[in-house]
Amino acid sequence: MCGITGIYSNKIITNLEKRIVSMNDSIIHRGPDAGDFFIDNKLAFGHRRLSIIDTSVHANQPMHSKSNVWHMVFNGEIYNFKEIKEELSYSFLTSSDSEVIIAAVEEKGFDWFIDKANGMFAIALYNSLSKELYLVRDRLGIKPLYYYRDKDKIVFSSEIKAILSSGLVAAKFNELAVDEYLGNRYVRAPYTFFENIYQLEAGAYLKIDYSMDLIQQKYWEIPQNFNTDQSFNEEELKQEFEKELIKSIKYRLISDVPLGTYLSGGVDSSLITAITAKSKKEPINTYTIGFPELNEFEYSKIIAEQYGTIHHEIMMTKKDYVDNWERLIGFKDAPLGVPNEIPLAVMSKKLKEKITVVLSGEGADELMGGYGRIFRAPFDYKNEDTNLTFYEYLINDYEYVSREMRDNFLTTSIEYRKEFDKKIVKDFYNKSNEENVFRFFHKFHVKGLLQRVDMTTMQTSVEARVPFLDHKLIEFVYTKIPYNLKLKWKSKKEEIKAMKIKSSEYSETSDTPKYLLREVAYNHIPKSIVDRKKVGFPVPLTKWFNNLEEMAKELLTNVFWLKEGTLNNLLEKSKKEPRAGQVLWMFINIEIFRKQYFFKDWEW
Repeated sequence: MCGITGIYSNKIITNLEKRIVSMNDSIIHRGPDAGDFFIDNKLAFGHRRLSIIDTSVHANQPMHSKSNVWHMVFNGEIYNFKEIKEELSYSFLTSSDSEVIIAAVEEKGFDWFIDKANGMFAIALYNSLSKELYLVRDRLGIKPLYYYRDKDKIVFSSEIKAILSSGLVAAKFNELAVDEYLGNRYVRAPYTFFENIYQLEAGAYLKIDYSMDLIQQKYWEIPQNFNTDQSFNEEELKQEFEKELIKSIKYRLISDVPLGTYLSGGVDSSLITAITAKSKKEPINTYTIGFPELNEFEYSKIIAEQYGTIHHEIMMTKKDYVDNWERLIGFKDAPLGVPNEIPLAVMSKKLKEKITVVLSGEGADELMGGYGRIFRAPFDYKNEDTNLTFYEYLINDYEYVSREMRDNFLTTSIEYRKEFDKKIVKDFYNKSNEENVFRFFHKFHVKGLLQRVDMTTMQTSVEARVPFLDHKLIEFVYTKIPYNLKLKWKSKKEEIKAMKIKSSEYSETSDTPKYLLREVAYNHIPKSIVDRKKVGFPVPLTKWFNNLEEMAKELLTNVFWLKEGTLNNLLEKSKKEPRAGQVLWMFINIEIFRKQYFFKDWEW
């Protein structure tokens, strides 16, 4: 796991070496083990290395093919690199996955490699003969890749701060992102909070030639098939699913440095911990964090004791939370999306004392329908008398700060809202509502979680791996696992009863979200853990509302993106929201972030 940087221009750029070194230095936290750069005329590649596989200096980057035609910087892991290696006749100098990438591209071609690769990655490849630059991002967008482009140059990196640190790009606040963030908790690709700085979309690559012409190509999409079979062999499917899940987890245990797991005490992290512990000869380190007012220590302890893990409980206070807030915005280059980013980051700092790789449970809910309330929206919609389209109905339930509230308080444009509404409505056309919810969560929601997990771990030089987002596992579940084995009614009687009430009342009482995943989990963890209701990652923000109110009065008075004279109304309205603390917390985040990035001159 690493950080990558780069500049490519068709004109001479002054101080090119100084600029790429500055970019590298700004993301040293992503790779403290080694750092270097490569310059070829008007191209510069930079790399910061966090050594995971083949920790020798020979595997350092930038890396070059034996012909010296291909040059590469790479962030991530290719889990099936050994299988790919077997198909190549290349004479290897290292045992790293990095060299397999450049060997495969040289010997078999870029498209061949991308089709074969299973992993999380952001890669830059440059062909010094054709003068073509490729930027590619993994299928689910687990690893970040940002870029700025104008008619003369492209500047790219794993983090936006490195693009700004090149001295070639001004930081301009993107007002359009305010409405987008408050609705979704993050800004959807390709946009960011910075004008003219973009995210490369998941499952896509850019090809840039010497004239700076750019072609974007999607190489992977969520599977077109969505299984709704009514007739199936549950036991057979359960065994197949377990086999695929174990394969995905075991891939993510490939490492030449110590690894462990997050262990919240929920079913997803507990199952990953159980399978990991069974697969390793030595005891693994496990980690959980909580607050005196709110924690799940008793549940994580059950799994830790069952599997004899070296378990670490981290207690966090309100002071710890506030002290880390602004610092972490400086790592994320964006407002924080969810309150638990701060405890996750604090936990990552603690686990770095013992391990460098951690397995995490992101993606399980999106894969198997774990957010029962929202994944039952198609059922509720069918049984409710409403004039709304299904998309409007879903968005009313899904978005964090309601559209009505945003329209009442913001001065900023809703251009992105309109753009994504149009795009998603088109995507929803001619598909079942049940399928649409799953696609929506994989295409959009999970991306916010991935931004969270990347920042919270990499800011302290830790690599997080997410086995539930293995693209082969996702393809298997979409095509092979019927909808009724993801969310399953407990009986026909319960289903009929649920027709008259909302999912917020019946979910996990009348039905079982993630049904087949839970059935697999019974083979590995106690029933008391499997049958627990979903809790999420609790942070007691509503209990701290008075502190947030003071911060809001200090930071949000007379900000240009809020309508004049509406702050008191915003505070009162926030108090009445079910997630009162989090709503106000998000508004505060925007201004803390804005003051960090847009009140100084980055260009030089």
